[in-house]
Amino acid sequence: MKTRFRILSLFALAAVIAASVSGKAARKPNVIFIFADDLGPGMLGCYGQEVIKTPHIDSLASEGIKFTNYYGASFCAPSRWSLSTGMHDGRKGAWDYNKAGLPILRDSGEISEEEYQVRLAEMKQDAYPITKDEVFLGQIGQKAGYKTAQFGKLDSGFLTWHERVKRYGWDFYEGFYDHQRCHGFYPPYLWRNGERFDLPGNNDPACGKYLEQGNALAGSGGAIHSQEVFIEGILKYIRENKDEQFFLYHPTQLPHGEIGIPSIHPEIEKIDSLTYEEKKYASMIKMLDDHVGLILKELKTQGIDENTIVMFTSDNGHCAYYGKRLYDGFKKQIFPDGTKADLDDNKWRTSNGGDVFDGNAGRAGAKRSGFQGGVQCPLLVRWPGKIKAGTETSLLSAHYDLLATLADIGGVEVPKGKDSVSYLPTLLGKKQKDMHDYVVIQNRRNYMGSSTVIAKDGWKLIEVGKKRDGYQLYNILKDNEERNNVIAQYPEKAAQLEKVLKREIESDRPDLRN
Repeated sequence: MKTRFRILSLFALAAVIAASVSGKAARKPNVIFIFADDLGPGMLGCYGQEVIKTPHIDSLASEGIKFTNYYGASFCAPSRWSLSTGMHDGRKGAWDYNKAGLPILRDSGEISEEEYQVRLAEMKQDAYPITKDEVFLGQIGQKAGYKTAQFGKLDSGFLTWHERVKRYGWDFYEGFYDHQRCHGFYPPYLWRNGERFDLPGNNDPACGKYLEQGNALAGSGGAIHSQEVFIEGILKYIRENKDEQFFLYHPTQLPHGEIGIPSIHPEIEKIDSLTYEEKKYASMIKMLDDHVGLILKELKTQGIDENTIVMFTSDNGHCAYYGKRLYDGFKKQIFPDGTKADLDDNKWRTSNGGDVFDGNAGRAGAKRSGFQGGVQCPLLVRWPGKIKAGTETSLLSAHYDLLATLADIGGVEVPKGKDSVSYLPTLLGKKQKDMHDYVVIQNRRNYMGSSTVIAKDGWKLIEVGKKRDGYQLYNILKDNEERNNVIAQYPEKAAQLEKVLKREIESDRPDLRN
């Protein structure tokens, strides 16, 4: 009997060990997605930046994979909408967003608390509704069994609230409800899971948005910088959830203006050729890079580095917030075929010497433009032991592909009708069977810039002209700076892409039933 009992006990112990080993083997990798604000690829060393050193962000490329044909949107809100929904921003609703600034009016005394509550209630009632069958990025994480967390510039914008953030699928969050407040770095208070928490020493309702312009002191905005709050929260979250499976999304304010920074970075202070405003902006880039370094260090400290995917990108292309030098450098440019560089607004095309940092890395255009400098973004992904170090891909991909990629990583299905395509096979060095025929990027008529479509074979058609009734055609695999408009040579290709663009802009959402 004792022998039999020992045998049964050994079998039971073996079963427990096997289950434990199986559980560990089946554990899904954590995912950390860092979403910079208005950061052009040219601001990173791995994409060619020479003035500012970004070693921690660059390590994501040297130890992982770099994308060279990756797209966001031309502007903040549609970019974040696209990321959250898994749909391209030509779909209906992509450019519908709430008006920002209401909390600033209340906090500055321009409206009473009672009026604030009335207007907020009206906004909630009239806000662009979320249908019951809508599935967001955060919810994909939840379906995959992840604890989900968001730190920073909450949701797509521009004004949100607790119930709405939770509807997007975030178990935990910390950050700004109002995107207009995000334009300053010294908020009097922030929000954590529906609870307001104050930041002593920050007294400006506009969060220091205007205090940095032209001031002699770098830290004139307030006592506590918002990004320092967020990095502390992120590191704490990693420590407290090291034994859990988590998806952490960090939509940082950096390096969006105003250029608020506690102090000039020591490395930047030594560069005498930069103006004071340029030094402050460069210090924002350094802060972002340092914070990425802190995240990577914490993952190693907690022993979860090899089981964590770290991804880094930006919402849209470059925007210069550091003085007049960039705009003094704009020059009218003529293409080899004799046409003007931008028939609508030449100020979005820089000469090589216009920007001391060359933040769009020579690309035509900047934020709000449909040219490459406005919509092409960095994407770096690191997963030790799974992604081959130092690899590079020209796979056509966009922000809305994260939803399908996260679903693929987490082992859950992508909701039917999503535009999102998983690029996990490319990350793992496998054959990418599913890919986009084209990426569509909209630009509303009342905004600078224009809508565009980019095909997987490199052809790109973009609207031009004040009425946007003309087009230019490029092959960005050969001419990523868009210096050679070849529409006269390839009218059939232009006509083909024009049909696609007209069909997709303001098109219905196939992922929604009602």
